[in-house]
Amino acid sequence: MWDNTFDETLRSFLPFLPAEEALTAQTSLREYGLDSLATVELLSVLEQNYNVRFEDDALNLETFENPGKLWSTLAELQPTS
Repeated sequence: MWDNTFDETLRSFLPFLPAEEALTAQTSLREYGLDSLATVELLSVLEQNYNVRFEDDALNLETFENPGKLWSTLAELQPTS
C-alpha cells in the first residue's frame, strides 16, 4: 500500500471524502471531488513530494481514476535503491 504522505496529500484534494472514510485503492477520485484543475495541482505536488516527473503516457484520466492506479504509476516513476 502507499505511505502516509500520499494518503494525506490525496485527501487534501478530495473535498467530498469524509475524514473518517477509508481511502481505498478503488476509491473514485472524481466522485470525491478531484476535478481537472485539482488534478493538475495534485500532479505538481506529487512530483515535488516524490522528486519524480510524470511522463506523457502517464498523464491520462485512467492514471487519476483511483488511488491504486495513481500510486502504482507513482511507484513506477521512483528510482529504485
